[in-house]
Amino acid sequence: DYWVSPSGNDAATGLSPATAWATLVHAAGVVGAGDTVHVQPGNYQGFYLDASGAPGNPITFVATGPSVAITADNPVTPAGINIEGADHVVIDGFTVTGRTRAGIRAALSDFVTIRNCTAGDNGRWGIFTGFTDDLLVENNETYGSVLEHGIYVSNSCDRPVVRGNHVHDNFANGIHLNGDESQGGDGWIEDALIEDNVIYGNGAGGGSGISGDGLVNSVIRNNLLYDNHASGISLYRIDGATGATGNLVVNNTVVNAVNARWCINIDNGSTGNMLRNNILYNAHPFRGVITIDASSQAGFSSDHNSVMS
Repeated sequence: DYWVSPSGNDAATGLSPATAWATLVHAAGVVGAGDTVHVQPGNYQGFYLDASGAPGNPITFVATGPSVAITADNPVTPAGINIEGADHVVIDGFTVTGRTRAGIRAALSDFVTIRNCTAGDNGRWGIFTGFTDDLLVENNETYGSVLEHGIYVSNSCDRPVVRGNHVHDNFANGIHLNGDESQGGDGWIEDALIEDNVIYGNGAGGGSGISGDGLVNSVIRNNLLYDNHASGISLYRIDGATGATGNLVVNNTVVNAVNARWCINIDNGSTGNMLRNNILYNAHPFRGVITIDASSQAGFSSDHNSVMS
């Protein structure tokens, strides 16, 4: 266990609060598998981590209270916290606001957990990941992303879990999952679980509360979406290698704003999707709640949903 404090010294041992280091940048250059960095309240420059933990022994950076804030980009990328090529990492409890592009970014890194963080008013994304299998993003608040999304799970990715997040007032999508075939890999996101999120006020610039481009064999359940200004839940293909196929959308409440599009959009060869037990309501003056194009109707099933007349 190591400690970091604004009153610390990077020349100290870091092994106790009394001998804490001063910077997260120094801590990121020292830690290895099984290490935990306890970060004391204060303002910090972000950090770039390229060291991996191990199964059962992750590298953990944990804030010791609600006032641990990242107020400057890390030295390498235009993000607050950046995890790059580093597996088995936990980021817990940080407030990251006003960063140039992403508040928290993880790329080419598997078994990453981002929890209990606040990412607000960042230039492009609150939380961004790319090529990150077995991702867990839970109990975070992401808001006010200036150009794009609150949470963006990008590129080929298997088994991501996005759970219990509070995602609001982002310019584009609230939660965006995009297989992005042009970047390599298989071009889809598979076996995702998107559950228990509260998503509202997003989409002034277009997008969806929950967006799945090339989302395959995944579950979207128990989410509350309201007052989003574009779409509710969208399953489609633009950048992915395939349509969004074989997904279960169950037990969600979607209440669209008066200037929104549809509560559920299914398009671009997104076949085999199932809607169950959803409450769907649209305040728009003439749009309904479910739209599906001809290329997506094979295998489509909708039952036990509350829909408008």
